[in-house]
Amino acid sequence: MELWTSTHGGALLAAAVLLPFVGMLLGLVLGGRRAQRVAFVLMPLGLALALGIAAAWLREGQTLIYLLGGWAPPLGIALRADGPAVAMLLAVAGVVCGIGIYARADFGTPPGVKESRAAFSYWLLLMAVWGALNLVFVSGDLFTLYVALELLTFAGVPLVCLAGSGETLRAALRYMLFALCGSVLYLLGAVLLYGGYGTLDIPLLANAVQPEPIAWTALALMTAGLLAKTALFPLHIWLPPAHGGAPAAASAVLSALVIKGSWFLVLRLWLDVMPGVASASAAQLMAGMGAAAIVVGSVVALRQERLKLLVAYSTVAQIGYLFLLFPLAFDAAGDMALRETAQAAGLLQAIAHATAKAGMFMAAGLVYAALGHDRIDNLAGAARALPVAVLAFLVGGVALMGVLPSGAYLAKKLLLASADASGQWWWTLVLQGGAAFTAAYVVLIAVRVLRRPVAPLSGRKPVSMLSQCAALGLALASLALSLAAVWGPLPAELIANPLSPKELGNTLTMFALGALLASALSRRPLFVAARVGDAASGDEDGAPLRRATVALGVAFEQADAFLRRWSSASLSLLTLAALFGGLLLVGAPK
Repeated sequence: MELWTSTHGGALLAAAVLLPFVGMLLGLVLGGRRAQRVAFVLMPLGLALALGIAAAWLREGQTLIYLLGGWAPPLGIALRADGPAVAMLLAVAGVVCGIGIYARADFGTPPGVKESRAAFSYWLLLMAVWGALNLVFVSGDLFTLYVALELLTFAGVPLVCLAGSGETLRAALRYMLFALCGSVLYLLGAVLLYGGYGTLDIPLLANAVQPEPIAWTALALMTAGLLAKTALFPLHIWLPPAHGGAPAAASAVLSALVIKGSWFLVLRLWLDVMPGVASASAAQLMAGMGAAAIVVGSVVALRQERLKLLVAYSTVAQIGYLFLLFPLAFDAAGDMALRETAQAAGLLQAIAHATAKAGMFMAAGLVYAALGHDRIDNLAGAARALPVAVLAFLVGGVALMGVLPSGAYLAKKLLLASADASGQWWWTLVLQGGAAFTAAYVVLIAVRVLRRPVAPLSGRKPVSMLSQCAALGLALASLALSLAAVWGPLPAELIANPLSPKELGNTLTMFALGALLASALSRRPLFVAARVGDAASGDEDGAPLRRATVALGVAFEQADAFLRRWSSASLSLLTLAALFGGLLLVGAPK
């Protein structure tokens, strides 16, 4: 393939990046409620562009390339879309459309109603996030990727504080400052690579880079900086308050989309730019952080009193899954021979998380809007009052468990195959155990919302059925994602019969283990109803075993609070950069 020639369909890449930004500028110029109308015109156009890029990629059978201004790298800038980029472009376009339909009820401005600053800002920021993500996916050099990530950060931060409260402003400031710390490390690494190899173009750099001190240092700095932006445990200082305090339509964007940009760049660095520099030992560290995220995030999620905070901490846990692919790209000899399988699994997990988590945040927002609260212990009767929204939440949770036919199931199956092929059996335990933790908070919420209320629900407000259907549609998309994936390049034999004794037994076992974890770790025993006006947590009730597990949950909460302090998070960031550098050096070929 010629790297320096624009391909047929390559111009669509530039259009996919420009369209959302043009829409943002039009909305800014036209002002008021017209920003929403511009967004609704551009959403189907953006989805059509993503489909056109996918069709062009399939037709060409190679990476799509567009040379800006006709100048080839290293003097010029190239936009490129390979398989992973095309998949993410499609997924983001679909999720943006779903979130836009949902946000119409929260941030719409009907005729005759005075427009609000938050409503006007939301549609501009949504389009800015979309354009920045598209630029992340198709950028062909590391500096353009840096620009795209900064655009993404500065579009995501205002989404946190749309409510305008002091708490959300503090959360937004924390997010911005820690993300900028990550940006500094990334930029330092990019400067080192440019100084050492004279280019930041991905194909040119991939051919030139060697396992030597300058490359190890650059990869360590850039990886640590990107992990801070992705909020991988223990660098999650900003995520729970930002995602838990933002409006639901903004939380869905932040959790489903924004964090995927920096994760995708880690994928590019390790698997495309510097596969010869990356080492299996450093990948083990990154996946170890992911495993810790799964355990700590899930346990602290079970300890939350509010539904949105539970979903926010479940995001901390689910981010961990996205990093289990890195050690599984290496075979038993330490060579990156399983890269394609691991990459496919990671992309499936990312898309499954984006669709399911958007649906869950949207459903949690609908519950809050209808009931006036989202206190988990007082959700009895919510299933009867909001059946579609509650179904969306539970379907999204089940999809994230990795049961058939969800995308997370197929991702887990590919990762298990890689673990078996490389002899890394310990990641099998993490993958299977993580499903039980996900089942725990699904069971917890299911029990709470299906219980009959002690007193009839009063003061319930109507919520948009269209918004409920948008949330359910995204959750169902995650649950059925593996079917769409098999129609593509993946073998159909990866999908089994969900009603077969083996698969059904695995699913029932996960739910049973989840019920045990929820009963042991939640604030109130699973099958004990909250009394009207009872503010007690229920932590003190029960047998000695219950008190011991609750004490363990409290210890996890305290550890999480300690790690999310500025001093702890800053020290963790610098320590991890040093650890990655040392492990890359130790794992370098002799």
